[in-house]
Amino acid sequence: KTVDEVIQFIIKNKVTTVDLTGGAPEMNNYFKYMIENLSRNRIRIIDRCNLTILLEKNFSGLDAFLAKHKVEIVASLPCYMEDNVDNQRGKGVFKKSIEAIKILNDHGYAKSKDLILNLVYNPQDDKLPPNQKKLENDYKLYLYDKYNIQFNNLYTIANMPINRFGSQLISHNRFKSYMKLLKNSFSKSAYNKVMCRSLISIDYKGYVYDCDFNQLLGIPLSSQKIHIKDLSMSFLKKNKISVADHCYGCTAGSGSSCGGSLI
Repeated sequence: KTVDEVIQFIIKNKVTTVDLTGGAPEMNNYFKYMIENLSRNRIRIIDRCNLTILLEKNFSGLDAFLAKHKVEIVASLPCYMEDNVDNQRGKGVFKKSIEAIKILNDHGYAKSKDLILNLVYNPQDDKLPPNQKKLENDYKLYLYDKYNIQFNNLYTIANMPINRFGSQLISHNRFKSYMKLLKNSFSKSAYNKVMCRSLISIDYKGYVYDCDFNQLLGIPLSSQKIHIKDLSMSFLKKNKISVADHCYGCTAGSGSSCGGSLI
């Protein structure tokens, strides 16, 4: 019911892009159902894929399905060095990720202009991301030379001082210093382009938030719980975005969004 209500909102309001995220969004029972409906209406679909799911037996054929519907894939690969990735994501994750990227390349991802594969970098610690374009070049050279794999773009995303990373900062007594870094690195140019100005985040029950970070923190749209079936574009246009200190994570340095650097 919720998925149908989301699809109805998308079509009625001529939404151009739908970004499916998780966890692992592919594990949702209605993942394929939603993609088939959106694809039929020529809507750009992004799958925030954790890559390793493509190797799971229960998800055989998922790679071909994504390619068939020209689903854009955005996948986290927080470093191009194996040890760094395994330290952050778990032992063996890097090798599985590389294997999954090879499978996607075989389907034409990053080779065909309508099969887009983008990777995501986030720092290992409490620092801001480096220059996105330079790091993208480093990634491309290393991964192609060592593993013969390709991708389209690299997105650099700042670590948000919430949830697991926020807890790590607190346990190492670095939360205040990281918040100071974010605030001192405030960019007016990034502020004018933050993602909450042009997207909404919808949870699995259909409730709407200004962004996925607000959703994680339980900060509802306009400080009130609004369901997608009750949402109108006119309300969104006059709505005041709910903010808190974690929002400095999107306005620091070159800015940070689901599409990487903002400036």
